[in-house]
Amino acid sequence: MTEIEQLLKLIQPQIPITVDLWSVREIAAYLKRNPNNVRDRVTKLPGFPTPIRLPTESGKRGQPLWKAKEVIAWAEKHRDAA
Repeated sequence: MTEIEQLLKLIQPQIPITVDLWSVREIAAYLKRNPNNVRDRVTKLPGFPTPIRLPTESGKRGQPLWKAKEVIAWAEKHRDAA
């Protein structure tokens, strides 16, 4: 990545977490887990948020995306009791 690309990445406006949609890769980064594990196991757990699948140009369902705030809330529910 060039210096200009790095700078552009730093100054791009961030999408607020309250409206952002996360892919498996972003969920994996947040949970500090392998993306394959997240896709194959974590997203299948009972109580994990339901994905959003936006339609594609061909009319098929697109890749699953999750509301970031729902994933964070789900993770927070699994905090150990004090």
